[in-house]
Amino acid sequence: MKIGVLTSSRADYGIYLPLLNKLKIDSFFNLEIIAFGTHLSTSHGYTIDQVIKDGYTVIHEISSLISNDNEQSIASSYGLTTLKFADFWSQNNYDLVLCLGDRFEMSAVVQSSIPFGIKLAHFHGGETTLGAIDNIYRHQITLASKIHFTATEIFASKVKELTNQENNIFNVGSLSLDDMPNYEPIEKSSFLEKYGINEDYVLVTFHPETVSPQENIKYALEIKESLAQISKNLYVVITMPNADTLGSVFRTEIEKLKKENSDRIILIENFGKMNYFSAMYYSKLLIGNTSSGILEAASFNKYVVNVGDRQKGRVQSSNIFNCSFDADEIIFVTNEAISKGEYIGENVYFQKDVALNIIKVIKNNK
Repeated sequence: MKIGVLTSSRADYGIYLPLLNKLKIDSFFNLEIIAFGTHLSTSHGYTIDQVIKDGYTVIHEISSLISNDNEQSIASSYGLTTLKFADFWSQNNYDLVLCLGDRFEMSAVVQSSIPFGIKLAHFHGGETTLGAIDNIYRHQITLASKIHFTATEIFASKVKELTNQENNIFNVGSLSLDDMPNYEPIEKSSFLEKYGINEDYVLVTFHPETVSPQENIKYALEIKESLAQISKNLYVVITMPNADTLGSVFRTEIEKLKKENSDRIILIENFGKMNYFSAMYYSKLLIGNTSSGILEAASFNKYVVNVGDRQKGRVQSSNIFNCSFDADEIIFVTNEAISKGEYIGENVYFQKDVALNIIKVIKNNK
């Protein structure tokens, strides 16, 4: 069975990994990676190098991002991606193509596949993120897909509502958590030394709120002010924003924060999944508005300060503290979360044997 896997960024690739590792060694599958988006962007860490290092037989590389991140550039990148994949789909055939999430690049690829009748399997459909236009892209991808792997039963019900169908919708849990029962972090001293991180740090990831992009200028200033104060008591390790509308606004303020507090702030362009999970494991807590705080942090017994509306609408475990883009509130809620110590509770996104169950479904739908 010939399977293509669409991956546009470090984020979706990390989620796919438990499944990719099993598909690679299963003789039933002929696996091809289709890499695009920020994987091929030097300003976002050129993460295609990690994909290549992981040793797939076939990797397609399709470059279509425009370097600017204003609204016109994002729309232009969408159109360019659609055009380039029109050529790709005309020359490549698959029994099934896997797509994940809600990025604009992923939506563009999926939309270009519709006239070709490409059979798509979508991961993480049915979710809601009211603070990001990704919400629209996600539902577009859902409507174009034939098989759906959702992270909770609530999301499965949403997919049924969106597609007006009952079949081929499978609640399997979050794929990124598949290896969690056997997870072992990188040895602590080696990890900290590799990245120049000191103990007692918070892990921070912020992305712009693309529903109201002009507000991001204000949000970025509030983030900078709050992290400057937090860094007086804890080291701050920041993973850099992705390629969203006005993501450069956040980057600019984060880089200013680093210059003003160089010994307390550590910037990481791209950890990679294993290093990022180790960073989460050893951190005091997470601060930001990234999906990993919602989906994964509970499995590491971490509390999360979830800022703003980007993740609003997603099901949450009990480890989440929600607050607005206000520096004083972020500082107050961070102190409250730290006082709680270690989170002891369930992760609503966890299910056992996610990758194996997905493979069973795929084989039964060949």
